[in-house]
Amino acid sequence: MAEVVLRVRLTTGAQLDVVYEEPGVPDVDAVVDHVIGALAEDSGVLRTTHGDRLLAIYGRGVATIEVAPRGAVL
Repeated sequence: MAEVVLRVRLTTGAQLDVVYEEPGVPDVDAVVDHVIGALAEDSGVLRTTHGDRLLAIYGRGVATIEVAPRGAVL
């Protein structure tokens, strides 16, 4: 299972760091491609976590995402 930490900047200017996991995909690059593809769609949504909380990130509210080699600091 590949896991990637994303820094999400919302259209409001706020930012948050979330974790996205893709079961059955060992390659991080494939996970990043899936994230970009999902958020590019009008009805795109990702189920992510922020600490112990489950967050749904909708593509309409996201301005940018950052993926760092080591991930963001949670």
